[in-house]
Amino acid sequence: MTELLVVDGVSKAFGGVQALSGCSLTLSEGSIGGLIGPNGSGKTTLFNVITGYVRADSGQVSFKGKQVTGAKPDQIFGLGLGRTFQLTRIFSRLTVLENMLVATQQQESWLRSVARGSASAAEHERAMELLAFVGLTRLAESQAGILSYGQRKLLELAYVLISDPAVILLDEPAGGINPTLIEEIRSRIIELNKSGTTFLIVEHNMEFVMGLCDKVTVMDMGCAIVSGPPAEIRADARVLDAYLGSVEEADDDA
Repeated sequence: MTELLVVDGVSKAFGGVQALSGCSLTLSEGSIGGLIGPNGSGKTTLFNVITGYVRADSGQVSFKGKQVTGAKPDQIFGLGLGRTFQLTRIFSRLTVLENMLVATQQQESWLRSVARGSASAAEHERAMELLAFVGLTRLAESQAGILSYGQRKLLELAYVLISDPAVILLDEPAGGINPTLIEEIRSRIIELNKSGTTFLIVEHNMEFVMGLCDKVTVMDMGCAIVSGPPAEIRADARVLDAYLGSVEEADDDA
């Protein structure tokens, strides 16, 4: 399988805190990868390094065989990588449809363009297709601020899909939402994957990860300590040690 995303020995410190320490992972084309680990293990920092929001102190990131270490987010997204965030980033005062149309605009005046209604018929049609895909058509003209947390996550996924990325990084897609919407998100991921989209998913919901991902990578203290199929990860003593160690440290600090 072709390796679409390769992270090699990435390290990042924030002051005296070592968030990443020689972290490495690979993501194969057409796969659904999972990234798990206790709180503070470096998962979101790794996402931020991969997508250019944080500059690594050392190590390299390549995407589609191209070095993207230190590149800006818009440059990386332009290569066909998209992401969502742990805390959804939507425009709450715009309608759901207007949020989608914002994603179609590439110029600095995008918000003014949407406000003037200058989106093309093709952009409008594509936006509505994606809202239908995530089940939000009936809310297209509603203000995005009224959406539930799970609906915001679906909107953010649809927003990312506007650019038709080859790889999507999802940061806690199942976090804090009800079981019905978790299943909705899971179904959309499977459908997209069958059509060729590759995923890397940070998630604390173990049932969600283990039932969805082809390969799971476990992080602890800024390092990827083990990677493998879900069944192997469940049985690996290092995984149990990482999670139990996190609990014990919290108890010691109490």
